[in-house]
Amino acid sequence: MIESDYLKESETLVQKLREMPSLNHFDEKDLKGALSLSKIRKYKPGELIMEEGSYDSWIYFLVSGQVKIVKGDKKLCVLNRIGDIFGEMGVIDGSARSASVYAVDETVCLATDASYVDRLSGNDKITFCSILYQIFAEILANRLRLTSKELVKAREEIAMLKAQLGK
Repeated sequence: MIESDYLKESETLVQKLREMPSLNHFDEKDLKGALSLSKIRKYKPGELIMEEGSYDSWIYFLVSGQVKIVKGDKKLCVLNRIGDIFGEMGVIDGSARSASVYAVDETVCLATDASYVDRLSGNDKITFCSILYQIFAEILANRLRLTSKELVKAREEIAMLKAQLGK
């Protein structure tokens, strides 16, 4: 991994972040604050980004490339859209990382230290948290919908197999 220093306030960078659907809820002040606790991380194909079972407070926003999410030895999905987020579940509940994440190809991520929230107070903390958790809720709702579809499909396949076997 190649990692930048913590990022400095930059109008150009703030504008690029605003283009990410997952970050367009934040106002300029919040984006600048988050940038000060963010780094650009570049990964080579196959490189481990996040390890299942580990603990940290980093959330990742995909800038370019693709990442593969793996639970145990099973591939769950591939994220490849600019602004795709991963690493949010451990930040939400403080639990260990539920899956590993690997770079599929040359991959660039904006890594943000979510412990930033702990450094805020008053209305700044309330505003930042509510926007961040709205983003998390949208992501998790979309993932739950996909999981529900997959569950229904799997149950239908099991029922068909049972019918074919006469059970």
